[in-house]
Amino acid sequence: MDYSFLNIIDILGTIAFAVSGAFSAMERKLDPFGVVILAFVTAIGGGTLRDVLIGNTPVAWLRNEMTATVILATAFITLFFGRYVKQFQKTLFLFDALGLGVFTLIGMEKGLRMQLSPGICIALGTITACFGGVIRDVLLNNVPLIFQREIYASACILGGSLYLLLQKTGLSNDWNTIIAILTIVLIRIIAMRYKLMLPRVYENRM
Repeated sequence: MDYSFLNIIDILGTIAFAVSGAFSAMERKLDPFGVVILAFVTAIGGGTLRDVLIGNTPVAWLRNEMTATVILATAFITLFFGRYVKQFQKTLFLFDALGLGVFTLIGMEKGLRMQLSPGICIALGTITACFGGVIRDVLLNNVPLIFQREIYASACILGGSLYLLLQKTGLSNDWNTIIAILTIVLIRIIAMRYKLMLPRVYENRM
C-alpha cells in the first residue's frame, strides 16, 4: 500500500467528507441506512462524476476497496459517537479544507494525463472536490453550498489555476502540488475566519 503524502491526505479528506455527509443526514434524523448513503455520496460523488465524464470506468472507488471501507467505518463511528466527534469541528474543517485541495489536484491530474485543455482540467478538479457535496445537498433538498455566496468552488478554481501556472516555473511537480493544495486550504481558512463571501448579484434587483 502506498502511504505517500497525497494518499494519506486523500484518506483524511475522504474521512472528513464522509463525516460531513453523515452529520447532514443525522441533522435531518435519517435512519442508519440514510446516514451511510449520505456519507458515501459526499465522499465519492465528485470523483464518480469526474470518472464518468472522462470515461475512466470502472470508477476509482470501485477499484479500491480501501475507500469504501474507510467511508463505511467513518459513517458508523459518526453515527454512534457523533456527540464526541462534533467537539472536533475545527479539526474536521481543516481536514475538509485539505481534502478540498487534494481532490482538486487529483481531478486535475486525471485531466492532464488525458491531455485535456487547462480550463477542462480545472473544471474536473472542481467537480472532484465539490460535487459530492452538491449531490448530498440535492438529496436533502437544500440549496448546494457552492451555489451560495460562500467561497468554496472558487478556492478550487484559484488553486487549480495556480497549479497550472507553477508548472511553467520549473519547480518540481511535488512542490507545485503542495503549494496549490496549501493555497486552497489558506483561501478556505481565511474566508471562514473573516467571513469573506462572493458579492450578491440580485440584492438591488429584487
